[in-house]
Amino acid sequence: DEPPFPPLLRMVAAQLKMPVESWSEYGQREQTRREHLVELQTVFGFKPFTMSHYRQAVHTLTELALQTDKGIVLASALVENLRRQSIILPAMNAIERASAEAITRANRRIYAALTDSLLSPHRQRLDELLKRKDGSKVTWLAWLRQSPAKPNSRHMLEHIERLKSWQALDLPAGIERQVHQNRLLKIAREGGQMTPADLAKFEVQRRYATLVALAIEGMATVTDEIIDLHDRIIGKLFNAAKNKHQQQFQASGKAINDKVRMYGRIGQALIEAKQSGSDPFAAIEAVMPWDTFAASVTEAQTLARPADFDFLHHIGESYATLRRYAPQFLGVLKLRAAPAAKGVLDAIDMLRGMNSDSARKVPADAPTAFIKPRWAKLVLTDDGIDRRYYELCALSELKNALRSGDVWVQGSR
Repeated sequence: DEPPFPPLLRMVAAQLKMPVESWSEYGQREQTRREHLVELQTVFGFKPFTMSHYRQAVHTLTELALQTDKGIVLASALVENLRRQSIILPAMNAIERASAEAITRANRRIYAALTDSLLSPHRQRLDELLKRKDGSKVTWLAWLRQSPAKPNSRHMLEHIERLKSWQALDLPAGIERQVHQNRLLKIAREGGQMTPADLAKFEVQRRYATLVALAIEGMATVTDEIIDLHDRIIGKLFNAAKNKHQQQFQASGKAINDKVRMYGRIGQALIEAKQSGSDPFAAIEAVMPWDTFAASVTEAQTLARPADFDFLHHIGESYATLRRYAPQFLGVLKLRAAPAAKGVLDAIDMLRGMNSDSARKVPADAPTAFIKPRWAKLVLTDDGIDRRYYELCALSELKNALRSGDVWVQGSR
């Protein structure tokens, strides 16, 4: 009984050369409408939408709803499917009802997929997330979802503890692959907006499924944030080293300028002595006493910078900052590498072994292929491999490899 789509009605009226208003007079006899409808179905092969089609639509949409719960996507898919089969579209409320039922069925399957493999210890640990953290006003879940405030070693260590807490849930292996990523994210996002009291009111299966989704996404988020923290900390250390390098260079700038001007005067005196054939040493002493000139040469050698003048040696002054978190950082992340970054990962594995053994000296056969030339003069010394610069170099190259994708972390996005 719904009126036709106005543009369609106008098009048909124009073809029939009748006013649009005539539609209100059409089909006043119910029998006429039925007869015409049967004729159209026969001519064009249209089929009416029946309860059988409704059940099939719900079944088909349920598979799609396992990927997305957006009603407009499901409704569009249903309409397209019915048109392909030449089935007359039902009223909009029937399409909406089929989509809603499909979402409900998909939700049940998703909750089951996320909870069927949970054992009693898993459920107990998930329940603990809704309880208050010892000595705190927030729940374990709220604390685990906090983001780090600043890129420093203290916040890094605190975030590493969060990742360890997520890992301690020890969820069944591969549980994150049981559900489409879109639905997992949606469940986690909705759960993250709820209070512990709200989550506790959920039906049991839905509550545990939501907590599992929060745990999976929370672990990935914290892992990503730890990687980002390391990147930013390394960046801060490099910037601090560059700034100190520039400040020292600027501080010696006046002395260097004075020396250049002085040697300019001496050079001019020597040129004139050469031209006149006079004593060059006397020419120098005419500018300044010989002892002063000799002392200035020593000062100039002190001010002079090597040809490969670099700021990297200043990074070593910040070694303690990295050392505060590096052992835990390397211990908690499950790193994987492409062939291009195998040398970096080999060095990281060796540092892990040194940390676990409390070893201080880097073995002579330690991996060194990853060391770039600008680091080599600091790392590879006459006394062997410098532990401080070796670790700084490895952690810096790890940061670069993580950024390029040559090294990745299991559980990270």
